[in-house]
Order: sequence, then structure tokens, then C-alpha cells
Amino acid sequence: MNRKYIPSALAAAVAVLMTAGCKDIDDEPSAAVNADITMPSLTTMEKLTESLSETDTGLAEYGDETVSSSKPDVTEGSAVPAGGDTETPETAASSETEASGEAADVESISLTFYSVTLETGQSKMPIVTMSPENAADKSELWESSDPAVASVNELGNITALSEGNCTVRVTSVQNPEVFAEVEVTVKAGAQITYIDGILVVNKTYALPADYNPGVNSEAQAAFDRMQSDAAEEDVNIYISSGFRSYDYQAGLYQRYVDKDGKAEADRYSARAGHSEHQTGLAFDLNSIDDSFADTKEGKWVRRNCHKYGFIIRYPADKESITGYKWEPWHIRYLGEETAQAVYDSGLCLEEYLGITSEYAD
Repeated sequence: MNRKYIPSALAAAVAVLMTAGCKDIDDEPSAAVNADITMPSLTTMEKLTESLSETDTGLAEYGDETVSSSKPDVTEGSAVPAGGDTETPETAASSETEASGEAADVESISLTFYSVTLETGQSKMPIVTMSPENAADKSELWESSDPAVASVNELGNITALSEGNCTVRVTSVQNPEVFAEVEVTVKAGAQITYIDGILVVNKTYALPADYNPGVNSEAQAAFDRMQSDAAEEDVNIYISSGFRSYDYQAGLYQRYVDKDGKAEADRYSARAGHSEHQTGLAFDLNSIDDSFADTKEGKWVRRNCHKYGFIIRYPADKESITGYKWEPWHIRYLGEETAQAVYDSGLCLEEYLGITSEYAD
């Protein structure tokens, strides 16, 4: 950087002018202060100024280094970001798009899983993420390569229907070239079995592990009516055990096996998936003991429960058919019409439907 040099005589003159210029017009300078100072004429100042503008070197140094006010050359139209970083046109365009909120096209799809093994009747749904976040349309199109093996709905919920393999694909509606796939394997699993409109569960017919309906509201309402009517006759009945989940039954059965052995436990307790309690349609009443049959409550239930849609599910002398020993406390809801028909037949449910109740192993 060049330094500016000012002649000493000129400097003095400039200083005088600056001092004079700092006073207000209305102020009267004292004679003592100004008596010995000769003010240069305007012509002299113009010449001095002109001389200074033409002089860069060869004069005595005056003052500190001056700061150049010149600016670096900048290409017209270019932007220099803060901090001196440079930015490519592509990056700048992308930044402007994000800042403006302008929508983009879907570029990729990711899933929480890309393969799944299901038992028939089971369902599972992957979570979908479409990128970029500001994509204009994130609509999904789902399809299965074999709907007979596994179906998929518009939300991506995959349901296993039959044994086999298939591929479920999700495609971007906006950009059909972008998709992701789930490889699906379906294995045979427990089915929900209805015979003549009756949900059947015994040693032959099982429920899926994820079948978890809770207490059936219609069955509960029927029991409430029965309980109220029984109370009017001074008969006190109540539910000791109602709905049981698959996992709960698994633990209960294992405790009985540990206590009495598997063969004996199979006479009075169901294996997980084979318990009527998992349907939400079965109730154990009062004491859960053979002695219940001889109480006034047990006798009342045996005579009247069919009027409210229930049957004694495991009658005496039917163990070889039902698969379970006599349980006078265990009632099962079928609805009033069906319960009346079974009661009138004098048959257990397996005989009435013509089915078996035997474990495969």
C-alpha cells in the first residue's frame, strides 16, 4: 500500500483551516489568538491541494498509514458469501429451492424392514420414508406379486393368507421409477375355525397366538342378565375366570405340567392356543371345583344357563369326546338359539358338530 506524504508547510496551513472551521460562525476569535497567523488565500489553498493530489513520494512522512478505499475486482453478478467461502451454482440453486420451500420430486424410498416371515392370518406393516422431505407428492402405491399368498392394503399392511413366497412393492405415485420391496415368506399357522357359524376351539382346533379379542361383550351381557335373575332366586353366581390371552394360558398350563405332569395336565388344562377362554366366550364360575355341581348355584346353572345362551361345555362322562374331564363350572356362550338346540340334543358340542378333539402329538 502506498503512503501519502504531506509537506510541513501545507500541514500547518491545513491545521489552521481545520481549527478555524471548527468554530461556530457567530463566535468572535480573540485578537491574541489570531494576531500572528496569516491565513492563506483561497488561490494558495487551491494550489496546495492540487500539488498534494499530484504528489505521492519524495515528501516527509506525515501521520499513520492510510487505509485504501479501493475494492477488489468482483465479477459482475457473482456473490461473495460471508467468511470468504465460495459456493457453486448448483449448491446455490439448491439452497434457494430449500429456502423458498419449493417442492421436489421423490428420489428414494426406505422401509423399516425389507423381508418378513409371517404365519397365515398374521399381519405386519413397514414404515415408509420418502425423500427428500419437501417432495411434492408422497402418495404410495402398494401391490403384491401373489395376492393369494399375501395381500397388502393401501396403507401397506401385509396380511399372510397361504403358504408360499411373494414380493410386496411400494411405488412412488409421483415418480413410478422409485420403489422399494419386501420379500414375504408365509408359513402355515393356526386358523380361526368356524363350524356352522360357531367358533370352535379344542385340542384339534387352535387359535393364532395373536388372537386377543378380550371378553365378548354379547357373552358378558348375557351373563349379567343370568346373574341378575339368579340373584332374584337367592342364587349367587359370579365369574372366577374369564378371558385369557395366549401367553397367560401358556404360563398357566406349564405350571400344571410342572405340578402334575403333562398327561394329567392335558385332562384339565388346555395348551396355549387351544383354550376356550382365549375366545372371550367362556367363563369359569364360582369355586372352580367339582363340588360346585352339588351347590344350589351349580344346580341352578345346569338347569338354566341354556336360556341365556350358555352350555356346560364339558359334561360328565364325555371326556373321551371333549378331551377334558368334567367341569360343571365351565360355561360357553353360543347364543340362545344354538345353546337351546345343543341342550335339547343331550350332546356335547363335539358330538353336536361332528368334530374331534385330539392333540396332534
